[in-house]
Amino acid sequence: MSEYNTLHFAHPAYQFEACYLKRGLSGATFQTWNPEDTAARISRASVFVGSGFWRNEFLDTAPELKYVHVGAVGYDSFDVEAIRARGIRLCNSSGVNRNAVADHGMAMILSFTRQLHSARDRQFKAEWRGMISDIAKREDELTGKTLLIYGLGAIGGRLARLAQAFDMRVVGIKRDTAEAPDNVDAVHGPDAFLEVLAEADVVALTCPLTDRTRGLIDETALAAMKDTAYLINLSRGPVVDEQALVSALAERRIAGAGLDVFDPEPLPATSKLWGFETVIITPHTGGETQAYEENVIDLLAENLNRLRNGESELLNQIV
Repeated sequence: MSEYNTLHFAHPAYQFEACYLKRGLSGATFQTWNPEDTAARISRASVFVGSGFWRNEFLDTAPELKYVHVGAVGYDSFDVEAIRARGIRLCNSSGVNRNAVADHGMAMILSFTRQLHSARDRQFKAEWRGMISDIAKREDELTGKTLLIYGLGAIGGRLARLAQAFDMRVVGIKRDTAEAPDNVDAVHGPDAFLEVLAEADVVALTCPLTDRTRGLIDETALAAMKDTAYLINLSRGPVVDEQALVSALAERRIAGAGLDVFDPEPLPATSKLWGFETVIITPHTGGETQAYEENVIDLLAENLNRLRNGESELLNQIV
């Protein structure tokens, strides 16, 4: 048990340690709130729980480390092979933000369809918009529209269910097309992505960042989209080529973009994305809810229990 009994929680905002202690769970704990303190204190830890503050050099400076629990879904900053070579176990928090991110994506889709972002802008000017003669400029309805989701994991699957509740047609992209998930009308492999882009009224990205998805939305992909279509990125910033997106928005080759993730983050004040009325920007908050810490601790507590009991299979196991 002592191998997993000193827990280092590291995050600039999330109250991981407080939630862990509130449950009366065992182990000595401490939390750091910035990269400097994290680097200075990790040598004490046998368990590390965090994400953004991780540095792969910790593998050399934390000799007692036995288990790393990524306090997020993405783990591309973790050197998986180096962690494996040191006999350290690694898991992520996949699924903890499934509801939140899918809800966030649906909120962006509804905001564009009902022009809520524009209404909010006018509100601050005390500007009452009259009725519109130009049909193409009016608010719209989701019924009958096609949502293309790239990545049908937990988040993409829930977003599909939400979209079908609004009577949208849902098309999915996934590697294994042998079985269509629930709430999806059609499934295609990644090689068909450019072809089916032309069908979509909304394109939602809910895929992990991999070599295949890096730069997925580039000039070619944007050119394949309808000029009335919206892009929603709930994935990772590098999945979208920002310069290509800026050009497409400036030239009105797509209708707009809802973006929760960027490369780099925070999004620099100099980014041209800030200036578009047809863009909704949120600061990578799609997964944040009042239940986030509790959801992570659920996974952590179960995996610690398994490790302390000598079990080899863990939830969300990577190594």
